[in-house]
Amino acid sequence: MNTRRDFIRTAALGTTAATLLPRMSYGASPTPAATAPAAPAAAILGEGVAARHRNLFNGDTCVYFYNPERWQPEGGPYSARAIHRYVEELSGNGIDTFLINANASKAWYPSKKLPTILDGYRRGDREFFRGHAICMGLTKPDDVEKFLGTSVTFFNQYLDLVEAGVDWLAETSVACRQRGVAPWVSVRMNDLHGHHNFEGSFFNHPLLKRRENRLQHSTYPGMSGDFTYREGLNYELPQVREMLFAQIREVVEDYDFDGLELDWWRQPLCCEPNASEQTVAMMSDWFREIRALTRRRSAKTGRPFYFGMRLPGKLATLRTIGIDVVALCRDGTLDFLCPSGFWRTSWDMPHDEIRRAVGEGPAIYGVIEDGANAIPTLNPATGYRRDIRLISSSREMLSANAAGKLVLGADGIEWFNFYCTDQARIPGLVSDYTFLRDIHRLDQLRGRPKHYTFADLGFRDLSQPPFEAAPQVPQLLEHYWRHTFRLPMCAEPLDRGLQLVIQVVLKKDAPANLVPVSFNGCWPVTTSRPNERLLFPCGSLTHHAPEHIGYDYILPVSLIRDGWNEITVENGSAQQLTVVCVELAVKTAEPSASAATTAG
Repeated sequence: MNTRRDFIRTAALGTTAATLLPRMSYGASPTPAATAPAAPAAAILGEGVAARHRNLFNGDTCVYFYNPERWQPEGGPYSARAIHRYVEELSGNGIDTFLINANASKAWYPSKKLPTILDGYRRGDREFFRGHAICMGLTKPDDVEKFLGTSVTFFNQYLDLVEAGVDWLAETSVACRQRGVAPWVSVRMNDLHGHHNFEGSFFNHPLLKRRENRLQHSTYPGMSGDFTYREGLNYELPQVREMLFAQIREVVEDYDFDGLELDWWRQPLCCEPNASEQTVAMMSDWFREIRALTRRRSAKTGRPFYFGMRLPGKLATLRTIGIDVVALCRDGTLDFLCPSGFWRTSWDMPHDEIRRAVGEGPAIYGVIEDGANAIPTLNPATGYRRDIRLISSSREMLSANAAGKLVLGADGIEWFNFYCTDQARIPGLVSDYTFLRDIHRLDQLRGRPKHYTFADLGFRDLSQPPFEAAPQVPQLLEHYWRHTFRLPMCAEPLDRGLQLVIQVVLKKDAPANLVPVSFNGCWPVTTSRPNERLLFPCGSLTHHAPEHIGYDYILPVSLIRDGWNEITVENGSAQQLTVVCVELAVKTAEPSASAATTAG
């Protein structure tokens, strides 16, 4: 089986019975899957997903509402015009598929069947939001009062649409259809934005408010962080599965979408850890019931209805909480996967290994999150410091991130949290939607300037062990130790006048005169130059934080190969050394670069 088409053909007979005749469990559709009308072959087997859907944009429930001045600059009560302007922006910049998020813990659209985020709210009711202030980390009275005011303003926009008879979720599909963009829907499976106040936050579904519905053993000894962030809904309970199935059924059956994504990064919590084989089988059957639901919808509309998941890349760890991704891909239940990091984008996601695990059936998308890593950077002109770069303002970082995913075999790109840069309203930092175009085309990325980096250990709120791969930085080197870092990169054309710059970021007081660097086995380079600046600006952020400094090593761009590349850093001094990060740039060669490339 050399191609996806070969796999689909040989697997078809063996998977049809398993996927079309699932065992039913509590919360399933009352219509037996065995009587469901046959769906088109493409919808059943996932064939052709990546042929039509390669540049995917995931927008959360607030995507139209964060920046009303941008999407409805004329002001006035919020209207459907903002939704259409947003989708027009995506369409005009090459997005072919828009995944709109329908829910957090509750439904955020005006559901007729489910608890919604606006239930009980009346225009101007500040007290409605008070219980959520602690979830935002706010305790000072002035900060709480400011939050209440901004919440009223924000949620009044949703109320504007409700009072005008506009269902923003349905209007998303209308806007997409008018512009040739495929409308898909994304459902968050265990959102915990209200976890600091389960009983009092308006975010939380009634089931989540009750302790007995939540996971009891989703942490382990020695684990750091806020344990309430691990008390998600327990899918071993039939009432939980029933509630989520009702959420999924509504957006599939009552709305005009062509695809469904289950978002397991909000949060990667399902069943109690070390789930039994019986529990894993029960969850697999539940997912197959959802698959049958989408197939019935496909048969009704005559269009494919694709089904997949956004999830961590550690598939074995997901199985320990009941989600057997490999089996669901191998039997044809899932059409696509979107493996990702949490908020900070992955730079070393092993798409090649994931492909080998799940087979040739599903499309696998590389997910670009908005956060680069938690290495602090600075704008010295204004004194503004930020502990995480928001890369939707950096074409070079986006190009590098996408290239590293595509070169390992990703079928396309999914954008997540792209709009968060705008949401922050930081001078000089904006989400540039023109950067979306052609990001899924590796041939268009070769020869472009690029800025690679690594995901780091980060800080508590942006780290989700054990679901993320252990970060490669920071790295402690005792005297005469060395360490090799691995990063996927794409090879570059040799006729564009490009060079490779490797920047080793150290603490300011580090002994940097004896730090040899080797790339893909070349003879170690010892000549470097100190540099307080980033290899490329990220919006208005141009420099490292004062406690750090970069050392730049210049090498030939011809050393870069498609796929995994290795950077070895040695500590040639007698002192301990901390490698804060390693960053790499593909950029136009400087006239004096040739001398450094041969130094050793």
